[in-house]
Amino acid sequence: MQFEIEADSTDTSQPFEIKTEDITEHDDKPRLYLCTVCDKRFTAKKHLNAHIRIHTVDNVYSCSECEKRFSSNGGLRCHMNIHVGKYKCTDCDKCFPSCKDLEKHRRIHSGEKPFECHVCSKRYTRPEDVDRHSRIHSGEKLYKCLMCDKAFSVSSSLYTHMRVHTGEKPFKCSLCNKSFSHSGQLQTHKRHVHSDERPYHCFSCGKLFKTEGHLKPHVRIHTGVKPYSCRHCSESFARPEQLKKHLLKSHGKVN
Repeated sequence: MQFEIEADSTDTSQPFEIKTEDITEHDDKPRLYLCTVCDKRFTAKKHLNAHIRIHTVDNVYSCSECEKRFSSNGGLRCHMNIHVGKYKCTDCDKCFPSCKDLEKHRRIHSGEKPFECHVCSKRYTRPEDVDRHSRIHSGEKLYKCLMCDKAFSVSSSLYTHMRVHTGEKPFKCSLCNKSFSHSGQLQTHKRHVHSDERPYHCFSCGKLFKTEGHLKPHVRIHTGVKPYSCRHCSESFARPEQLKKHLLKSHGKVN
């Protein structure tokens, strides 16, 4: 995959270094420049050009504390804030490279979702999530996989999907060296195996969970919803494993 990085009138002959604040855009500015790989938007062309290097340029700046590498010295400097604990969450002690990243993270604990889809009113914690979600309503799937003919609404989904065919696992755990195809898989792995962090809480009883997947079936205890129905009788269950156990015990079947 190739990109053309357009020249900017403010460009100089010196290497272009950026801080996290340079490429993290404020919500009240129009973000007209779109990265076609990850769908992130920027207010200025020079910020987009700098961001694109994440996808195209070799990461030559390495962190002395961990194995992460960066395409700019500014990116490395921001990353080092994680190790010194400059931007630390007071709820779970997780550290971030910038104040803006910490602010976004804290919405996990507060449950705040300030960005709303104008079509279905579904809410999100980040504006880029709304932009990505809104394409579902248009029905357009312009990004097609040449390997299996699957199509996607956003280019980043196709980019991620291609790992199914290539076997690429670029997200590596710094604690045990296990690798994953998706960043979400890595984060889930870290919470399950290496952390006691439980950012998802039940609003009815206050119980904490490591993942949203664990929280959702728990909430059914309070709502009484039982979406898993037995096709052999009238019994219904809140969890799939409960249905499986019922099938074996009552009907001698596994499905």
